[in-house]
Amino acid sequence: MTTADIDVLTDLLAAFNAHDLDHIMTFFSEDCVLETPRGASEWGTRFTGPAEVREGLAQRFRGLPDVHYGEDEHWISGNRGVSRWLLTGTTPDGERVSVRGCDLFDLADDGRIRRKDSYWKIVEPSR
Repeated sequence: MTTADIDVLTDLLAAFNAHDLDHIMTFFSEDCVLETPRGASEWGTRFTGPAEVREGLAQRFRGLPDVHYGEDEHWISGNRGVSRWLLTGTTPDGERVSVRGCDLFDLADDGRIRRKDSYWKIVEPSR
């Protein structure tokens, strides 16, 4: 893949930072899957298909209304991509969140995202 392909990941992150669900969904294929860091299964919570993926992403914005991804870097090898970032935001209860994480992507031949698998560090209070 060319350097321009990395623009898919940087543009996706910009859409996340703009909280623009309509734009975000243009990056996903029709057979997309979203796996979030939290959930009852070893993969977290899985959302399948555009409607479920959109709802899963909307939950992120409701849980962290001012969520922002910064200090990011991205790379692609073949049909796999990675984005690393620092997520910051505030919960509706006023709790500040600052956590490092990454997304692992499976990309379709047209560069759209077939699978977004998200991971966050577990931050525990100091002892």
